[in-house]
Amino acid sequence: MPLHIGIVGCSAEGAALCYRTICTEGAGLFGPHAHPEVTLHTPSLADYMACIDRGDWAGVGEIMLASARKLAGSGADFLICPDNTIHQALPGIEDRSPLPWLHIAEVVAAEAAARGFQRLGLTGTRWLVESTVYPGKLAAHGLGVMRPDLDEREAINRIIMDELVYGIFKPESVECFQRVMGRMRDEACDAVILGCTEIPLIMDDTNSPLPTLDSTRLLARAALHRAAGTS
Repeated sequence: MPLHIGIVGCSAEGAALCYRTICTEGAGLFGPHAHPEVTLHTPSLADYMACIDRGDWAGVGEIMLASARKLAGSGADFLICPDNTIHQALPGIEDRSPLPWLHIAEVVAAEAAARGFQRLGLTGTRWLVESTVYPGKLAAHGLGVMRPDLDEREAINRIIMDELVYGIFKPESVECFQRVMGRMRDEACDAVILGCTEIPLIMDDTNSPLPTLDSTRLLARAALHRAAGTS
């Protein structure tokens, strides 16, 4: 039997895309209409944001841990979190977690290395791009990283938090991402990490100036392989 996947959700759009990817792409490993058992738990995003806004990453971790315990009680075998930003809190709770986790940045870094990329642009919320979530995982694979500048961070953060998490997709927001990614390309990046799980809702290889690393779908696919015992 495949392993049971537990999803620790944060924002609805990112969690939904991850869940949908697991269910729709499961057939490639398990046969027509098949996928592993999946349980998703999502606290209120407002609870997470109250902690994030005051810089309380320990509080973020406690919310994640509460989800982990509920998912363990539902029979999950391992956990994923389709939210890059709150991975900042994961190191503080892993030793108390009832189940093991797949780390989204490690999944992305491994994919980037396998594809031969060398220097990656990083997009995401301002909390994510200013954090250590990605640099250490990338460095372990010999990969460099470039962050957006301060004005770009604020613009991207606004798009994510005021639009994408609500399912609002605007052409001018696509253009903003394209400008940022174009600058990264011009400054020697050879790929870009879509480091917010909502960014793939508006950006992909068809409209990005750089090859994209879709953190949401890469995490979902890694979870499928873990569930199948093929990774």
